Amino acid sequence: MYSHYMTKRVVIVGGGIAGTVTATALQQVGLEAVVYEAHDSGSDGVGAFLTIAVNGLAALEPLGLTDVVAALGMATPRMHLISGRTGTVLGSADMQARTVARSDLYQALRDAAIERGIEVQYGKRLVNAANTASGVTAHFDDGTTATGDLLIGADGLRSRTRTLIDPKAPAARHIGLLNTGGRARGLRLAGEPGAANFIFGRRCFFGWFLAPDGEIWWFANPPSRQEPSRAELAAITGEEWRQHLNELFADDTGPMLEIIAATDDIYRPWNTYDFPRVPTWHNDRMVIVGDAAHATSPSSGQGASMAIEDALVLAQCLRDIADPGRAFSVFESRRRERVERIVAQGKRNGSGKAAGPLAARIRDAVMPLILRRFATAEAQAWMHDYRIDWAARTETSQP
Repeated sequence: MYSHYMTKRVVIVGGGIAGTVTATALQQVGLEAVVYEAHDSGSDGVGAFLTIAVNGLAALEPLGLTDVVAALGMATPRMHLISGRTGTVLGSADMQARTVARSDLYQALRDAAIERGIEVQYGKRLVNAANTASGVTAHFDDGTTATGDLLIGADGLRSRTRTLIDPKAPAARHIGLLNTGGRARGLRLAGEPGAANFIFGRRCFFGWFLAPDGEIWWFANPPSRQEPSRAELAAITGEEWRQHLNELFADDTGPMLEIIAATDDIYRPWNTYDFPRVPTWHNDRMVIVGDAAHATSPSSGQGASMAIEDALVLAQCLRDIADPGRAFSVFESRRRERVERIVAQGKRNGSGKAAGPLAARIRDAVMPLILRRFATAEAQAWMHDYRIDWAARTETSQP
């Protein structure tokens, strides 16, 4: 903890994973953070599930959050890639990750922050923010304001902070896939508990996990060349959506139809996006983190982990560098190359999910070779072996 920030107050916009972990990390270095969340606390149950990779789990350790997350979901030791045409396993690779319900993770991180004395305010949607001579003032849609020395935008894919920093900021890229999923009960499927089973169907990608209590957690990525509007997606009834999924997997080998039938509530579909590059991350008093700066396709398996890493690196920079603008610049220099590489990897991973018939046959034929070459621990070291030396001073740390 360094004295030049002992009296600093930070406004954090967004109370999701990025926002609450960032607030916790800033508290560790003596900064007073207040989290302003657009939704109300009744939104706790919203969302599907996600996987925290081993690098993300490691980034929780300096913040004392390892046990908080370890109590959630299930360990995911491996992934298996499976052909939907034949049902054969194309290859397997170690993951050493943890799969958790998004809402459970959010609530656990928020509760841990509140227990540490961090304030969280709800119903605070950012509409404007302006730098002043001594700090920044945020304006919310309920007419209230908040002042601080710094403002951190952890407000996700449609970040208002991002456009306030740079009115010319690009829009997110639709990557041609939808997301859906659910939890199936009453099935007895053979498989390793917690392992990720990824099935390349003829017309749709499917993933399922066997939870310790016997539930099947699953997701599907129906291809969608055009980007449907929210209204168009909302207009699809539950039974229409179930029928569509059944049609997509009708000719495949695997437990997909059985799992869908055993699912009472299938998640309504939503679009998938990423950001190949966000040119401007900060100004002198404001900075963006997490999906606001570098949203990635879920196919990367790194979205939550990158947000957690961001929180740690940003806190470290603010701890060690007195000038906020300089701290933000160093933060960006330490993070940009890595996160953009992961976004690109996620886009490549997603491209194989919607292959045509011929491309699918080629993919299935070469997948074992690709896995042997690229899914080894050595090939994935750049992504999964990344560690942040929390004790090191930022000036001497390597990006």
